[in-house]
Amino acid sequence: MPTVIITGAGGLIGAETTRFFHDRGFTVVGVDNDMRKYFFGAEASTRWSVDRLRTELKNYHHVEADIRDEAAMERVFADHAKDIRLVVHTAAQPSHDWAAQEPRTDFTVNANGTLNLLEMTRQHCPEAVFIFTSTNKVYGDAPNQLPLVEQPTRWELAADHPYAAYGIDEKFSIDQSKHSLFGASKVAADVLVQEYGRYFGMRTACFRGGCLTGPGHSGTQLHGFLSYLMKCAVTGAPYMIFGYKGKQVRDNIHSLDLVNMFWQFFQNPRSGEVYNAGGSRHSNCSMLEAVALCEEITGRKMNITYQETNRIGDHIWWISDVRKFQAHYPEWRYQHDIRSILQEIFKALQGK
Repeated sequence: MPTVIITGAGGLIGAETTRFFHDRGFTVVGVDNDMRKYFFGAEASTRWSVDRLRTELKNYHHVEADIRDEAAMERVFADHAKDIRLVVHTAAQPSHDWAAQEPRTDFTVNANGTLNLLEMTRQHCPEAVFIFTSTNKVYGDAPNQLPLVEQPTRWELAADHPYAAYGIDEKFSIDQSKHSLFGASKVAADVLVQEYGRYFGMRTACFRGGCLTGPGHSGTQLHGFLSYLMKCAVTGAPYMIFGYKGKQVRDNIHSLDLVNMFWQFFQNPRSGEVYNAGGSRHSNCSMLEAVALCEEITGRKMNITYQETNRIGDHIWWISDVRKFQAHYPEWRYQHDIRSILQEIFKALQGK
């Protein structure tokens, strides 16, 4: 059977990818050592997700290993080399704030771990497709220099700006801006994935995600915007907004919509590609707008507090222009928007 290796298999995108490809006849080798628990504590653990994959999927094989462990990755790839058709790399340290606590851990997970996986792919299955979940944080805080206009519930881009209609495209510079250490480590990984595609001719792609979301997210304060917001709305726990008057704008893409992008790329891969992959103008909201939606869906007032200081390197306004991907893969369509995403998260939380 064709095999896909998925790192971070218990996470939001990893688990969605695992189920998607398993349903299409692939053997899935999932690599996950629950570092999310180490990063963010027990509430963010992905152990429950891995246990479900093991129980529910016949052709799922779990590997408890760290992507920084070169010998362990060598064994995984050597064991399955002749069958590997795809590598989907979703494992990461994903938080601005956490990266500053342990910069070395952040960099080795995000950059060195990616290098290990690229090398294993090149050595054992160079014809396989390699997909990397990058981030819009590779652009640093440069989007904050765009001409923004304050509106009642959000910051918005000036209507006459080239990015106003569709969002920020892939030509936007990643240089000379403040990235946070997390953003810097993801830049390193992003460029490596591009370089292995261009230099070695491998079929690689970076998907620079906006806010990735869905009911499978183990949301926590430092990572998982909509998931954690709805969790606070349901439980009554306090939710802290950091700066920008709560009017900062995020585009949000459902995990399944992103995985469908992976599927389209896998079927007709290119080399060294980069795609912005967020909710675009189809699915975006400000913090204040998201809070209002959560209150409407749950029927209860949220416990919101505000801190004037924003997070380092955080975006005031981000909307992804996804037209490049749509031009390359015109069959792809969004299936979820902000309201349906939050309703799905709410339903999932009620079931727990």
